[in-house]
Amino acid sequence: MKKILVLLVSWPLFLAAQEETTEILPVHVQVTTATLPAPEADKEGAMVYGYNEEGQLVVLREGKNNLVCIGDDPAKEGISVACYSKALEPFMKRGRELTAEGKDTKEKREIQGAEVAAGMWQMPIVPSMMYVYYGSDEAYDRTTGALADGQFRYVVYTPFATAESTGLPTKPHAKGMPWLMDPGTFRAHIMVGPFN
Repeated sequence: MKKILVLLVSWPLFLAAQEETTEILPVHVQVTTATLPAPEADKEGAMVYGYNEEGQLVVLREGKNNLVCIGDDPAKEGISVACYSKALEPFMKRGRELTAEGKDTKEKREIQGAEVAAGMWQMPIVPSMMYVYYGSDEAYDRTTGALADGQFRYVVYTPFATAESTGLPTKPHAKGMPWLMDPGTFRAHIMVGPFN
């Protein structure tokens, strides 16, 4: 009887959750938000991915320069957008495909690593930049795309780099200092962020 009572009590909550929909913002707002991390001179020419009315990630704007920007996922808490070098697109695209297949982070890394080793696609052979900008929902203006409390995190992908080859530590020693994450792997990258 207790189980039935719990089910009956929770049933309205279940129905409410089913009816809850994610608001998809207008394209111009998504583009403005997605390009927040990009250097000012590169914002207008960056390729932009965002979300359509069905909540699918699609190209909102074709690009004219070397940057690709990804809009904020409306289904996730907080605001987080990123812009990266086109050279990283095979890596990023494959990551999105594996996420869509339901793979977790560990599985994605293993699959991508095996694919890179097999020559199925390639990481850039020179350092490649990614800019990340993130903040809270409360500080986000859904009409303009501005983010009042935004903070930057910078990532420089340097595949197969090591502490020895770069001189960088594998853990930060002070706030904001650069350090090498995932050293020696296909996804080795230099992290620079406010909360290191």
